[in-house]
Amino acid sequence: MAEQGGGGEREAEGIVWREEARRFETPDGEAFLEYRLPSPAVMDVVHTYVPRSKRGRGLAARLCDAAFAHARGRGMRLVPTCTYVSDTYLPRNPAWNDLVCKGPGAMPKPSSM
Repeated sequence: MAEQGGGGEREAEGIVWREEARRFETPDGEAFLEYRLPSPAVMDVVHTYVPRSKRGRGLAARLCDAAFAHARGRGMRLVPTCTYVSDTYLPRNPAWNDLVCKGPGAMPKPSSM
């Protein structure tokens, strides 16, 4: 069960969802996963970052776990624009593949402004 944390909602152990910033992050904000919402039912994961000093601890995977669990719990689909997600995380975690938008035109086109 998610709990409210300082400025965000806790999604997974040690990971905070900051809805206003459209990102999941560690409590110190140094490691994060950024996303955008091209539609209310689609989360486009655009960037995952872990500082060099914190690499090798599984933080990127925990950020992805939180984002994918968040999407599943809200009936959303994901677009893995971030190469870490598409090339590393998903091949290691195929149970999440049912959430991934696939094929040409799978992601809604951004609205023109």
